[in-house]
Amino acid sequence: MDLERIQDALQRQQLDGWLFFDHHDRDPLAYRVLGLRSNRHVTRRWYYFIPAVGTPRKLAHRIEPAMLDALPGSKALYSSWQEQHQELAALLGGAKRVAMQYSPECAIVYVAMVDAGTVELVRRLGAEVVSSAELIQEFEACLTPAQFETHKEAGRRVDQIREEAFDLIRTQRGAGLDELTVQSFFRTRFAELGLVTDSGPIIAVNGHAGNPHYSPKPATNVPIREGDLVLIDTWAKLDDPDAIYYDVTWTGFCGTAPDGIQAAFEVVKAGRDAGVDIVRTSISKGQDIRGFEVDDAVRDVIRKSGRGDYFVHRTGHSIGTETHGTGANMDNLETHDDRKILPGALFSIEPGLYYETFGIRLELNMFVDGTSAAPTGPVQTELVKL
Repeated sequence: MDLERIQDALQRQQLDGWLFFDHHDRDPLAYRVLGLRSNRHVTRRWYYFIPAVGTPRKLAHRIEPAMLDALPGSKALYSSWQEQHQELAALLGGAKRVAMQYSPECAIVYVAMVDAGTVELVRRLGAEVVSSAELIQEFEACLTPAQFETHKEAGRRVDQIREEAFDLIRTQRGAGLDELTVQSFFRTRFAELGLVTDSGPIIAVNGHAGNPHYSPKPATNVPIREGDLVLIDTWAKLDDPDAIYYDVTWTGFCGTAPDGIQAAFEVVKAGRDAGVDIVRTSISKGQDIRGFEVDDAVRDVIRKSGRGDYFVHRTGHSIGTETHGTGANMDNLETHDDRKILPGALFSIEPGLYYETFGIRLELNMFVDGTSAAPTGPVQTELVKL
């Protein structure tokens, strides 16, 4: 835990402190920010308060008194609920504006870890509870140079396997090749090249590509043949808990694509490029850019094409040690994400159009440093011809 850096951030955001709380290992963000080992035997509530100025304070149960001993600060203990409330009030020390892992109306679900009852209790004790979403982004979702290197290396390996998979489809379509076979090919190559993933990849043919989260199964598996559209969405990272994911989607066609599919591809590409451009331009000019603004730029292009009703999800998501990270999402559809895109942020831009008979999605990853922003891998500019 970097106490000095946390307190500097609290002062910049004009907060009196940051209150961490956990019970039964519910808040992984707290453990990661504080540098505590997670997946511990946490059967009683604990609280840890970092004031904007001064020494942190701990509150633990007498049954688990050593729960926070690895952290700096004074410690109080409780047994009864009355004592818990009394000691929590003392822990807060009259703080008026306190950050917690809370999101108004659960808008930023990745941060909404604290239960409503605990928020009510803290409010009753006199503190205004505000969302820690911006703090979490700064301390959890801004990559170090070493982390970014793991992302780039994963990208090199994933892109190699993706190209191999497209070659497999070119040479073996119509000869018993199907969605599950291609998915199995990816998983085998991931293992061979030292990559891991939490699920997937998505291999979606024709109408299956019209389902953004389709996953091939024996009951739905279909062959890949001449005249088929194939969407591949693949994500993986190096086999290290601190490694960062690479997550991309490419779309191809077995043969010459019909005009309707080609037209949809061009609209999605134009929307994606608008998202890349607004981020790149804003960062290069030193201007703030927020997640919802990127979504608006992409969605505006697709709406103007008359296809807005077929773009049914947010434009992109934060990427970290998990595929969906805790930083700003490119979203003004599912949520209004008004968090700034900070230096060190990594996220996807992935508009799509989804129809009954086919779907198109083009996904790339984008990284922001202090003065520039750019995709981290190859950018698809035309349908892959298979």
